[in-house]
Parts: sequence; C-alpha cells; structure tokens
Amino acid sequence: MNQPVYDVVFRANQTLFEGKLQSLEVAVQDEQIVAIRPLGSELTGKRIIELEPHQVLLPGLVDTHVHVNEPGRTEWEGFETATRAAAAGGVTTLIDMPLNSVPSTVNTEALQIKQDAAQDQLFIDTGFWGGAVPGNTTDLKPLHDAGVFGFKCFLEHSGVDEFPHLEIDEMRQDMAEIAKFNGLMIVHAEDAHTLEQTRQQGITTGPKYTDFLASRPGAAEQVAIQAVIDAVRTTGARAHILHLSNADCLEQIAQAKAEGLPLTVETCPHYLTLLSEDIDDGMTAYKCAPPIREDANRERLWQGLQDGTIDIIVSDHSPSTLELKEHGDGNFDTAWGGISSLQLGLSVIWTEAQQRGVDLAEVASWMAEGPARIAGVSDKGQLAPGNDADLVIFDPEATWTVDAGSLHHRNPITPYDKRELSGQVVSTWLRGQQVDFKVPRGHFLYSKERVSF
Repeated sequence: MNQPVYDVVFRANQTLFEGKLQSLEVAVQDEQIVAIRPLGSELTGKRIIELEPHQVLLPGLVDTHVHVNEPGRTEWEGFETATRAAAAGGVTTLIDMPLNSVPSTVNTEALQIKQDAAQDQLFIDTGFWGGAVPGNTTDLKPLHDAGVFGFKCFLEHSGVDEFPHLEIDEMRQDMAEIAKFNGLMIVHAEDAHTLEQTRQQGITTGPKYTDFLASRPGAAEQVAIQAVIDAVRTTGARAHILHLSNADCLEQIAQAKAEGLPLTVETCPHYLTLLSEDIDDGMTAYKCAPPIREDANRERLWQGLQDGTIDIIVSDHSPSTLELKEHGDGNFDTAWGGISSLQLGLSVIWTEAQQRGVDLAEVASWMAEGPARIAGVSDKGQLAPGNDADLVIFDPEATWTVDAGSLHHRNPITPYDKRELSGQVVSTWLRGQQVDFKVPRGHFLYSKERVSF
C-alpha cells in the first residue's frame, strides 16, 4: 500500500503531545493535523520540517486577552501590528477585547465595524469578546449569536469613558441573562467603591510607584472577586476573573472552586515576572491595573498556578502611544495603564518557569490548551488529530535581549526592554503554513462550543 503524501510533516525529538514531550512526527493535510506517529515512522510530505534535537514542537499559543484598539485608536496598536507581534511570539490565536477601539464592541453593529476594520490584516486567527456595559443587556444575546466568545465587564472605571463600568447589581443582572444561553462573563475585578474610599483617604499618585501601588490596594480585588463569586452562585452563570494580581485572593477563589462553582481565573506575565521593588519612580512603562505587586506576592501567584487555583496565563496586552504612556516623563496618575508584551509572553514565562522547575508542558497548558478550553475556541491549543495545524518551533536554550524598537508592536515601549530572556520562537505555523509576516492568512473565529465543568 502506498503511503500518503501529506502537505507538511514535522519531525521532532521533542514534541508536546498529551501533556509530555515525545519523539514524534506530525503530519498536516488541508490545514489540519491528521496523523501523529513515533519518530522514525517516515511519514512522507511535500515538505519535511526537521527540528534540531534541542528544539521543541509546541501547539500555537492562545491569547484570550488582547487590546488591539482598531478602529478608533489604531495609533495605539492595530490588527496588522498586533497579529504580527503575536505570531512572532508563538501566538496563533487571539481574542480581542471590546474596549479601547471606537466604537466599543457592545452591540452587533459595532462588532461588524471592528471585523470590517480587521479584514485582510490578520496574520493569525482572531476572535472577539463582546462588552457588558450599563443599558446593553438586550444586546448580549444578539452578540452571542453573532459569535463573540463572551462578555467583558468592569467593576471600576475602564480607563475610557465610552466603556462605563457596571455596578454589582448590574453585573448580576447581566450574568442572569448570560446564564440563559450558557455564555461567559469575564470580569475586571477591582471594586470601584474601595478605590474611591482609598482616594478619599488622601492617597494620591504622582511619579512615585509606591504611591501608585498604595492607590490600588489588594482589597479592591478581594471585594470585587467576592462579588463575582456571589453572582456566580446566585445566577449559575460561568465567570472568569481577568488578570489576577493580588495573591491574597487565592483562598477565596480556591473555596469557590471547591464548591463546584463555574469560575476560572487568569494571571499575566507581568505579575509573574516583574516586581514592585524594582520599579523606580517615573517608570510608567510598568503601569497597569491592577498593579504589579511585591516579590512575595509573585511567588504565591506561581504557587496558585501550580496548584490549579489559577488556570491560565494571558498577556493583557494593552498598548498606547509613547505620549500617552508618558515615556520619560513619568506621572503614574496620568500615564496610560497597560503593559505591552504580546510578542514576549512565552519567553518571559519560560525564563521564570525554569527557575522554579516548571517544564514546558506545564507552560503550554497555561498558555495554549487552557485559554482555548476556557474561551471555547474550537480545534486550538493542543496538538491532536483533527485540530488546526497551529504549531510553534521553540528553542528553549536560546538567550536573547529584548529591544523594544525591534518588536512588531506599533509603539516601541515595554517594561521588558533590555531584559535578557531564555527561549525564543524560531517559527510559527498557522493552519499548516509558516507565518511569513508578509501575507496575512488569519481567519475570523466564532464561538461554537460551550465549556463543560
């Protein structure tokens, strides 16, 4: 019997499959993985990709927390630059947040405007979150039917006036609506009233990072997360906590999960790698909300990942112009709050993971398989027959130094500038084709599956 000739065959001494690194051959046909066999099976292909012995074949990462900002604030980022940066960092799927673009994605008309803007600019596959804001409860089901992966709300000021935050009773009302169609609410969980009380106590922010940190107390996260947990319990809706910063919240989250509530949690590379102790006054490239906290807090977040209390790691890539970031000026009160890291996440996390004895399989579970599962992204996040052939060749032994000006991000600012990292993406493959950074081949993604807990 003649052996089939596949479109592409990858041969690797180290392939991440079924949770461990194995010596395998991976065959791709018509954009999908169709066969995975032991190395030496001599699968044949029109193109054979032989990895170096030390290189690793990983599934493409899935980043479910990205602010692309187009249309309306394309000078902050944009679909072309964002998806190029993502591909360079091994991300083959992203889901775009509903705010910072104008209009915000709070109804189907705005979703169509955003998709029109993104058309023919995508270097990776891209889906969209909808937004939950005061007064748009009746828009949630139409957005769900249009294929958004869930709905984002804020419990404090979002940073842009056109995307107002929900009061807790409004969030609960929207979650009751979302529960009717098994939707997902994703929550920026800082409590507006706790933050306002902090301001009333006279805590002000200027160039000192310690003042900024004091202005965003961990209690704001604790109060908001408890409100989300209570709403999940009351409505039965699924909820996901965005960008967990405060490790003091881990106990209440673990208790909610032990209760069986459909709650998931993410954290971000900046909370797992950067330390408040290292942030000098005026270094507004480090400003984000919730804020980067202390070394001891960081170590507890790593423990929360390893024990399963925290489910995933995603970027929360939230860029702006140099002017808005006050790069070189440095007022934490007025500078834009957001970390630019979309291209860097895998290397940043691998650099830290090695120091803690965490292997690449676990990193990939947090950055590829987990995000795909929680968002319900079909056929992504792991190497398996029938899944899209989204693959990354990664060199875990490479070392390199970040140069903000050479990244694909539109604006050359990141707190990781000049940082030496371990591990580097060699190439990224989307649906069986290598991303060449010239021809955009990304597709729109639409929610089709539901997550079972």
